[in-house]
Amino acid sequence: MDENITVLKGMGLTMYEAEAYVTLTSLISSNATEISEKSGIPRSKIYDVLKGLYKKNFIDVEDGRPLTYNVKSPVEVLNREKERINGEIDDAISRLTNIYENGMSQVQAPIWRIYGVEKIINQEVEIINRAKSSINMRIGFLFEGEGKALVNAFKRRRGLRVNILASPTCYINNEEVDIIKMFEDANINIQKADIPFVKVLISDSKEMMHTYTKFSEDKRNVIPETAIGIWNKYEDVAKNYDERFMNQLKKLEKKNKP
Repeated sequence: MDENITVLKGMGLTMYEAEAYVTLTSLISSNATEISEKSGIPRSKIYDVLKGLYKKNFIDVEDGRPLTYNVKSPVEVLNREKERINGEIDDAISRLTNIYENGMSQVQAPIWRIYGVEKIINQEVEIINRAKSSINMRIGFLFEGEGKALVNAFKRRRGLRVNILASPTCYINNEEVDIIKMFEDANINIQKADIPFVKVLISDSKEMMHTYTKFSEDKRNVIPETAIGIWNKYEDVAKNYDERFMNQLKKLEKKNKP
């Protein structure tokens, strides 16, 4: 199927409406008979199809015998539809997130195990996207691609207070990675600390995730297939960890203050 047809169907057009609009973008202006012939849409269907496109504001109709159908610019039409769809998606995200968070609060034992590097990174980004005021992290190691994913997530959430305590470096595929520089370059508050081989993310003092992994014999490289995340939504536990984090952060900031 033509990619343009697929996109237009995703915007709510029928197959025939999408085919008629694509045909009209090359004809610019035409009558129903020619549109039917060029698009392959049956003559018995073409008038209803064009009427549908007019109602959806994809074309204009000019009076006459026969009627003339004028296509509207794809830039105008598709940008308008993109804004409409994005608005609907944003509204759905807001509604479903409220339902999701209400449901999560009813779970009796809100602890989940997450296996696999990709799923762990995706969960970290989801927690960051959902955070309302603060993210605090302890970083003792990073997986391949994780640092970039975290930085990008933080950049999208400029209003969040983000604090990181991290080991100065780690190794990914035998290459040394400067953790401090990576996050400092993104204007994120990061302090050098003695962090063991563990990672902790705390959101709003309400939820958190620990990540563990085994390391190679020389203790340099992570073994990705052993990675496991423990996602925890016990607020009392998250609050306790967050308080300990902030106490350590304040001590380090005072110590490192020029």
